[in-house]
Amino acid sequence: AELLRDDPAYAERAARFASSVRDVSELLDDLGPVAERHPLPVTVAYHDACHLAHAQGVRAQPRALLTAIPELELREIADPEICCGSAGVYNLLNPEPARELGDRKARNVFATGADLLVTANPGCLMQVAAAARRRGESISLAHTVEVLDASIRGLRADSFAATPQQPTPQSKR
Repeated sequence: AELLRDDPAYAERAARFASSVRDVSELLDDLGPVAERHPLPVTVAYHDACHLAHAQGVRAQPRALLTAIPELELREIADPEICCGSAGVYNLLNPEPARELGDRKARNVFATGADLLVTANPGCLMQVAAAARRRGESISLAHTVEVLDASIRGLRADSFAATPQQPTPQSKR
């Protein structure tokens, strides 16, 4: 809508369309639980994806979906307002600062002691996974909807993909 706000032919239509676009977590939170949630015994660190949190103001809804899952423990990440460094193409255009942000986010994620990192942005998952590999550590990763789906389907917490660990110099021998 912002790009077309000065276009007399499309401004109104663009604004109407933009007002109807929502994140899936907003929609699912508004609908409330429809399917049964099975227990999912896992400790989760939730990362607020930058655009979702800052531009769209969506912070509570993903957490509400996660905390409605029996036996799931949600742990907050320190400095949640700080970007992971992915930010669209930022990590390609500014690799060093992006790497520093990713490393900081990964430190904060690992400090929670969580088994699973959850966020709504695949770029964030890839950024933290890369930082985890640089640290020689591993954590399972999932989108919010994947966790909800696992609970509905009764899957086990170990069904989420983990970041592969890089071999340490000692393990290469």
